[in-house]
Amino acid sequence: MALSVGTQAPDFTTKDQDGKEVKLSDLKGKKVVLYFYPKDMTPGCTAEACDLRDNYRALQKQGFEVLGISTDDEKTHRKFIEKEKLPFRLLADTDKSVHAKYGTWVEKSMYGRKYMGTARVTYIIDEKGMILEVIEKVDTKNHAAQILGESSKKTNAKPAQKNAAKKVKKVAMKTISKKPLKKRKP
Repeated sequence: MALSVGTQAPDFTTKDQDGKEVKLSDLKGKKVVLYFYPKDMTPGCTAEACDLRDNYRALQKQGFEVLGISTDDEKTHRKFIEKEKLPFRLLADTDKSVHAKYGTWVEKSMYGRKYMGTARVTYIIDEKGMILEVIEKVDTKNHAAQILGESSKKTNAKPAQKNAAKKVKKVAMKTISKKPLKKRKP
């Protein structure tokens, strides 16, 4: 079961794709997108990683440090990063200890067969280490928009998509209001 909004994000220490130690508490003072995904180089996980890659600058502008985490090892992460040109770090949780802390190692079912695997969940963690948002229904092809949309609700920032939608609505309202109303005959 995923952790709740408003609780302290559990600290952890693990290694990234280069074997460098990563400790969550060392990232205090930064907003963190910690996204759990099942497996490197699979269709859904590749779509999610590439969407985050393609929107990485927008995420950085909002102050986010992006970290992907799965049970794959460092070597597999390195290949995935090189193949997809990912600009962020991927963390290896081969012993599933981080998954256990975040409630993302769960029973799954496919074609009636039950097995244990990673729940695709993203935690948005604020500068103080508190869980700001939990995204459990990840849209792999539009995940950055989900993150930017959720964080803007919590921090009052306005993503470009919201501003564009407001402008379109204003133009439409001006156009509608200029047209005279036709009188109906009873």
